[in-house]
Amino acid sequence: MGGAVHLAKRFFGSLKPGPPESRDNAWALRHFTEGETKLWKQMSNPDKRHAIAVANGVGMELGPDTPREVIAAALLHDVGKIDSGFRTAGRVVATVFWVINNSNNAEQWTHKKSIVGRFARYRMHPKIGSEMLEAAGAHPLTVAWAAEHHLPASQGTIPTDIADVLRRHDDD
Repeated sequence: MGGAVHLAKRFFGSLKPGPPESRDNAWALRHFTEGETKLWKQMSNPDKRHAIAVANGVGMELGPDTPREVIAAALLHDVGKIDSGFRTAGRVVATVFWVINNSNNAEQWTHKKSIVGRFARYRMHPKIGSEMLEAAGAHPLTVAWAAEHHLPASQGTIPTDIADVLRRHDDD
C-alpha cells in the first residue's frame, strides 16, 4: 500500500508546473561536480522538485555534516529517467505497463527504438542512471544509490544506516 501512496504523491506533485524554487536549485547545484551538474540540468522539473525534497529530508536527518556525495545521491537518484524521454503521462503508462506485465525482463528491451524500448528504459532507470553518473565521474556512493534505490536494503552495497535514510526520504 505504501508504494501506491508514494506513486500517487509523485504523480500529483508532477502536475505542478515550473522549475524548483531558484534558492532550492542553487542549493542543489552547490552539491554537484561539474559532470553531475550537467546531468541535473537535463532532469525534468518534477524530478528536480522531488529530488530536492528527498535531499532536504536526508540533510535534516543526518545533520549539517552530511557528506556531499550523500546529498548528491539523494538529488540524482532518479537521473536515469531522462533516458526514457517520458513526461508525466508517459511515465504513468510505463508504470502501469510494468505492473500489468509483472515481468523482470525489461533489460532485454532497452535497446529497442519502439515505445516498449522506452518503457524498458524507464523501468531500468536505476541501472541507466548509475551508468550515467559513473560516466560523469560521480562519487561511488552516488553511483551506487542510483543503482540501488529500488532494491531491498539487504541487497545493496551502501552502508545500511545511510541507505535507510535515503530510502525513507525517497519513499515519503
